Amino acid sequence: MNTLINKVVLITGASRGIGAAVARKIASEGAKVIINYAGSQVEADQTVQSIKANGGDAIALQADVSKADQVAALFDAAIAHYGRIDVLVNNAGIMITKLLKDTTDEDFTRQFDINVRGTFNTLREAATKLANGGSIINFSSTTTRVMMPTYSTYVATKGAVEQLTRVFAKEIGARGINVNAVLPGPTNTELFTKGKPQEVIDRLASLTAFNRIGEPDDTAKVVAFLASDDAKWISGQTIGVNGAMA
Repeated sequence: MNTLINKVVLITGASRGIGAAVARKIASEGAKVIINYAGSQVEADQTVQSIKANGGDAIALQADVSKADQVAALFDAAIAHYGRIDVLVNNAGIMITKLLKDTTDEDFTRQFDINVRGTFNTLREAATKLANGGSIINFSSTTTRVMMPTYSTYVATKGAVEQLTRVFAKEIGARGINVNAVLPGPTNTELFTKGKPQEVIDRLASLTAFNRIGEPDDTAKVVAFLASDDAKWISGQTIGVNGAMA
């Protein structure tokens, strides 16, 4: 439908998984896409090539979102290449699942640095560098709505992202920019399935209305809609994308 034609979209952590699916979907709707990656250059380049092979326009730019100077350089490089950024998708994140008593200081710091500080860093840049009338989509998680052992620190980071989303929506709305968060449920990505026995995945699938876990494209379609002008009156919201799991 080309609902995003000529929009320039920056997606953090987009080399694989849901981020790569979002990049491909948004590119298929006509957007120019900046695929940010931290260390997975080969996969980022492969995602760029798959977009170009389907007639899209994309580049890959490296930056660690937890580092403010690298995020500033990321925005500047994207604007130097495409002239502006219309949409920011904050997908970069990590998940460490341990009982709270077993969580180390390093586990805590690493998750907050990437999941929360990373979002904070990009929002701060977007406050002055995102184009008027743009859109921001942050990534939280359906785990903030359920009480799953071993997820305490992870959901703490995602709860912080949700609060940043609500407040920043009010701060930046005067420029016509809407800000929302999506909350994927269990999704068939390496981040989620790695190390989980099949019976655990099957049990989580049974908690949805459709008796399956999500696919990356399920979330990508919602992000593409929120990035479009059709969603401009939606702002400050946290939207579950989880098949009625919660």
